[in-house]
Amino acid sequence: MSDSIGFIGLGVMGEPICRNLVRKSGRTVLAFDLAKEPLARIAADGATAAPSIGDVVGGSETIFLCLPSARHVMSVFESILPKIRRGQAVIDLGTSDVGQTRSCAKQLADKGALWIDAPIARTRQAAQDGTLSVMVGATPEQFARVEPLIRHFATDVTLCGGTGAGQVTKILNNMVLFETVNALAEAVALAKHNGVEPKLLLETLSKGSADSFALRNHGMKAIVAKEFPLRAFSTEYAMKDLSYALELGAQAGLNLRGAALMREIFQETIDKGMADAYFPVIAKLIDPSGFPQ
Repeated sequence: MSDSIGFIGLGVMGEPICRNLVRKSGRTVLAFDLAKEPLARIAADGATAAPSIGDVVGGSETIFLCLPSARHVMSVFESILPKIRRGQAVIDLGTSDVGQTRSCAKQLADKGALWIDAPIARTRQAAQDGTLSVMVGATPEQFARVEPLIRHFATDVTLCGGTGAGQVTKILNNMVLFETVNALAEAVALAKHNGVEPKLLLETLSKGSADSFALRNHGMKAIVAKEFPLRAFSTEYAMKDLSYALELGAQAGLNLRGAALMREIFQETIDKGMADAYFPVIAKLIDPSGFPQ
């Protein structure tokens, strides 16, 4: 096993993250994905293509997961659990249900292994550049073990608390992002209908107190540009992450009215056939006339 790294999930974010590990870690990287094309690309860049999840677990000290949803994580976890060995660590880079995260951690702890939640934030370009933000749920000792590896693809790595705290932080990050993007879509629609050019509006807002990462990325590069690609963070995935926030709110007895409204907006967007489009496509609901078919 030595100090090899395993990597499962070579999607939009996973492939560039894995590539950074191959290029920067100085370790053997065993990669697996159900899709042949990204696996072939990452192998051409120096990774070793593993035939199965079991082969990744058998040959790796630390295993990264970069999967689309909690459902995919659980499917892979069921394959990992029988083969995991004492001393191994599994790092989940996706956004998953907090209760599920803590359950996975307990089951691995019973076998002397680690489950660390380390959900990623920022864009695909950041994944390619190695400048992601990662929110980690772990003990300080566990964090010290995995932080150097995470630093190969992230510039901001934050220990948020114990197991599950990384997921809580990322879920709330996304909740705030979704509500901010909705506000930007409303602002752009109002500007256009009142004689202010949307691009100029957001450029001007970026110089004041309304500036944000969401404005400069989701606002300028999606809403104003009218670009809502399919291979991006979809409305369906946004709805999934928002549901985690609403579940946390319900458990705490809190009425998250803004998040609940976003759920309605996402559901309407999905019902109109835009589930697979980049989630700022919600702008089309606010001002359909601004997006001619």
